[in-house]
Parts: sequence; C-alpha cells; structure tokens
Amino acid sequence: MTRYERQICLPEVGTQGQALLSHASVLVIGAGGLGSSVLPLLAGAGCGQIIVVDPDRVEEGNLHRQTLYRMKDVGQPKAECAARALRALNPECRVRVHAARLDPVLAHQLVPQVDVVVDAADSFAVTYALSDVCLSARVPMISASVLGRTGYVGGFCGGAPSYRAVFPDLPGQAQICATAGVMGPVVAMLGTMQAQMVLSVLLGHDPSPLGQVMTVDMAGWRVSSFTFDAAPEPERAFPIVIAPSQIEEGDLVVDLRLTPEPDQAGLSLRPDQRVVFLCASGLRAWRAAHKLGAQGHHAVAIVGDGE
Repeated sequence: MTRYERQICLPEVGTQGQALLSHASVLVIGAGGLGSSVLPLLAGAGCGQIIVVDPDRVEEGNLHRQTLYRMKDVGQPKAECAARALRALNPECRVRVHAARLDPVLAHQLVPQVDVVVDAADSFAVTYALSDVCLSARVPMISASVLGRTGYVGGFCGGAPSYRAVFPDLPGQAQICATAGVMGPVVAMLGTMQAQMVLSVLLGHDPSPLGQVMTVDMAGWRVSSFTFDAAPEPERAFPIVIAPSQIEEGDLVVDLRLTPEPDQAGLSLRPDQRVVFLCASGLRAWRAAHKLGAQGHHAVAIVGDGE
C-alpha cells in the first residue's frame, strides 16, 4: 500500500477510505482540458474503475492545456490515449473507454453503473443531458466550466438540486473556450477541484461538495462559493435534450449548423408537432427553443451533435 500511504495517513481517508476508493466507479465525460487534470488525479488516488467518454482526437492546439497528452499522441483518439496514460500511471485502475459523443442514450446506459459522474465536456447539451439523467438516477454529478481566466465547479444531483435548478437558462452571451480562449493553468485548477470534489463524495466527507458551487476568477485573483441546497427543481425540463437517434419521423428538424437564423415565425407547425433544433454545442439550439417556447409551442427538443 506504499502507493497510497500519504493518502491513507489522513484521518479522513484511512484504510477504510482507501478501500472505498478501490471499489469506486467514476464516469468522466470529456478527456480534454478539465479531463486531463481530473483523470490522472482519480487514477493516482486509487479509484477502482474509470470510464472515459470522448469523441475527439488529440490536436497540437490542445497541448497547451491538455497536458495528459504528448506530441506522439496527435491524431489519436483522446479516450484511448488517456486510457494508456492512466494504465501506465496506475495499473491497478481499470479503465474503460467510449470514443464517442455522449448523448442521452449513452448517458442512460452508463450513469446507473457508476458512483459519481464528472462533467468535463465543453458542451451545453451534454451538461444538461447528464444532469437530467443523474437527477433521475440519484447519481452525483461534479460539473465544471472554464472560459478565459475564470470558471466554476459544483456538485449537483445525488440528493442535491440539479444543474437545471441552479442554471435554468443560459446567459445571452454564453461562449465556449474554442471560440473565446482559455488559460491552461486555470483549466488545470478547475479540473483539480473537480477531482477533489469527486474524492470527497466517494469518501463521504462532511461537509459534502454536493449543493455547492465554487467560482474562480484568476483575472481578479478571487475565489468564492455559494450553496444551493434549497434551489427548487423546475416543474418540467425545457427544452429536453435528445440524441440524434431519438429524432422521430414526425419531428420538424431545424439544423442550425446549416441555417444561420431560423425564421420561426414562418414555421408551419401542428399544435402537437415536436420541433428539434440541432447545433454543435447546444447553445444556439437552446436559444431557438426558448424563442419558440415563448410563442407558446412547448413540444421542443434540442440536439448537440458536434461539428
């Protein structure tokens, strides 16, 4: 047990806590910037099984912040490269990979198998879909987001309110790091905080990180936090997030990757017809869905399907 001796000597861990970690299963969605910090820390701590889900390949432009990878990995699937690195770090850790995009269908398959879910994806659609599934399965979800030199990390579901309860709508000017940029050390900081929250949940530490959000502002050198234990769940999830395979024959599909701005006033709809907005991250689809909902049409779904 010399591998974990500096951890076991902590009274809040001990041999019993280490045994808990060795039997734990964690689902990590995203092996990019956040995942590059989360994954080795969880493997190093002795988590028994880690499931990695990521559809992308390593690009040279990733390497300034995704330090899990090396130049030789460029062009290779991130999930596979991450798995090799984790197995080399800790052969005791069992690593499963899905080199695929996380959608609600895959989420429903994987979430009930694990003890904690890590949302390290750079996709609004993935975050809301994960939260919906984790809420129904009562599985904790540790989610983080980083942009520029700021970010946040929080513990949702698993007995705490869901992501939708805290963030019922997206900000009007929401962006992603691919378009707005991001500093590598800030990404690593938030990923490290995610890993600590995961370990605290698995070890049953008190106070729990569930029901809490921590924000980091490295532009102004400020760290703050707030609790949301009493945040009410929305009466219904709107818009729902679906997988491409869940699009039905009668749906009206509006692909925002091909249509810059849909003319919603010109849509010819039956009152009960479902409209499905599709875009890369889910952001533009979310906005379009809420515009249509404001007109009284609530049979709406969104799909975040990458490029």
